[in-house]
Amino acid sequence: MAERKQCEFQLIRYVPDPVKNEFVNIGVLLRASAGEQSELRFTRDWARVLCLDPDADTQMFEALEIEIGQRLRAADHPKPIMALLEGSLSNGVQITETKGYLAESFLSGLEDLMRLYVDSPRRERKQRRGGRAALVAAMRTHFEAAGVWTLMRKHIAAASYTRPGDPLRIDCGYRNSKMKMFQAISLEGGVDEAKLLAFAAPGLIAGVERVDKTELELTAIIESIGWPEGDSEPDEERSTRYDYARETMEQYEIRVLTTAQLAEVAETARVELKV
Repeated sequence: MAERKQCEFQLIRYVPDPVKNEFVNIGVLLRASAGEQSELRFTRDWARVLCLDPDADTQMFEALEIEIGQRLRAADHPKPIMALLEGSLSNGVQITETKGYLAESFLSGLEDLMRLYVDSPRRERKQRRGGRAALVAAMRTHFEAAGVWTLMRKHIAAASYTRPGDPLRIDCGYRNSKMKMFQAISLEGGVDEAKLLAFAAPGLIAGVERVDKTELELTAIIESIGWPEGDSEPDEERSTRYDYARETMEQYEIRVLTTAQLAEVAETARVELKV
C-alpha cells in the first residue's frame, strides 16, 4: 500500500448572521504538512448558500477564491498563508481551526474533503440546473479540465472598456495574440440575453482596441437546440427564436458556439496559454 500524504485542512464557511451562527461550508483549504503544496477550492453549486441567504454575493465568493488562490501559489513560505487568509476573508466568510488529514494523494485528498464537507450529496431533485447557471458551470468545468481556469480573468467589467455605469460583466476571458472573452447566453427563456450582448458588442470591441490596443474576439456560449420531451417533431417557435438570437449576435461580430464545442475551446486556450 502506498504511503499516505500527511496534510492539514481548514474549512471556509459563510456565516451571514453571526448572532444566529448559522453557516454553510463553501470551501476547503488543504496544505501539505511539509508546506510544498497549498490549494483552496470553493463549491461550484451555490444553492445551499442562496437557500440560507438569498442575497449572498456569490460573484464575490468566486472572485475571492481566485484572488486567494493566486496569492497562495505565489507564497514562498506556509507561515504567511494564514495571515493572508485572515486578512482576506470578510463579509461573513470565516475559516475553521486546522485539522490533520491523511490523503492518498494531495489532489484526491482535496476531492474527498470537498465531497465530505462541502458538496455533500443531497436528495435527488427532479429539477436540473438550467439556464445561464448551467452554461457557466459547463464553461468552468471545461476550462478547469484544461488547466487554464485560474489563468483567466473572471467577471470582466464592461465599464472598463465602454463607459462608467455599464452593468454588464463578461464571464471570463484571457489575452494571447488578441483578447478573448466568453459569455454564457441562455436561450431557454427567450432572446433578451442575446440582444443585450449584441447591443454591448460594438462598444466592447472598440473599447478593447482603445484600452488594450488589441483585437477582441467575443464568444457567446449557448445551449445546443433541443425539443420538448416526448415530441418527435421540431418546435417551430423555439427553432425560430434560437435562429434569431444566434443570427443577431453574429451580425454584431459575436462568435456563437454551443456547449458541445467547449472541449475544443478549452483545448485552444490550453495551447495558447502554454499550459
